[in-house]
Amino acid sequence: MNEIREELANEMHDEQLSLKLFIVLTRALNAVKKCVEDDIKRLGLNPTEFAVLELIYSKGEQPIQKIGEKVLIASSSITYVVDKLEKKALIKRKPCPKDRRITYAVITTEGSELMNEVFPTHRAAIANIMAGLSVSEKQVMIEQLKKLGYYAQQM
Repeated sequence: MNEIREELANEMHDEQLSLKLFIVLTRALNAVKKCVEDDIKRLGLNPTEFAVLELIYSKGEQPIQKIGEKVLIASSSITYVVDKLEKKALIKRKPCPKDRRITYAVITTEGSELMNEVFPTHRAAIANIMAGLSVSEKQVMIEQLKKLGYYAQQM
C-alpha cells in the first residue's frame, strides 16, 4: 500500500514539475522573443520579414514554396511577406528555368547591403540577450531542448 502511495506521489510531483517547466519555458521564450523583436523592429521590418530575409541572406536563393517550413510561418503568409520584401527592393522573384511551377526568392544588392550592415549588430544583440547563461549552460540547454523537441515531435 505504501508503494502505491509513493508511486502516486512521484507521478503527481512529475506532473507538477512538467507544468512548471512548461510555464517557465514559455515565459522565457516570450521574454527572449520580445527582446529580439524589438531589435528587429528598429530595422523597419517585422520579425517574419526579417526571418525570410535572413534565411535568403544566409542560405542563398530559396524556392518560395519551401520558405514557410524553414522559417516556421504558414505557407499562406509567404506570398504576402515576399511581396512586402519585394516592394522594399530587398528580394526579387526568379523563375526556375527547369520547372515553371517553382519560383525562387533571391536577395537583391540592396537586401545584401542591408543585411551586411545590420546582421552583425543583430547577432550581437542576441548574444547580449543570451548572456545570462554561460557557454557550457548554453550547450547543455541546446542539447536538452533538442531532446524535448524531438520527443514532442514523435508523439
